[in-house]
Amino acid sequence: MDDLELEVKKLIVSSLKLEDIRPEEIDSEEALFSDGLGLDSIDALELGVALRKAFNVKFDTVTEEVKAHFANVRSLARFIAAQQAG
Repeated sequence: MDDLELEVKKLIVSSLKLEDIRPEEIDSEEALFSDGLGLDSIDALELGVALRKAFNVKFDTVTEEVKAHFANVRSLARFIAAQQAG
């Protein structure tokens, strides 16, 4: 899972053009929105598109479950692993 988490971190940094942050600096449990990394709703859309392209995953319409997947890097990695296994 650590490799997948690092891939997700790299994708976050590259797709959102976070030039001041290195992927290794992002804590897997750190919140992606609000107090944590500070991403916003536009970032969420861009990240969702990048995740679809990179990992061939699908997100339903925005629900509480989908929001939970975007809580942090670890939850995104779990979601991607589950989608790829299923």
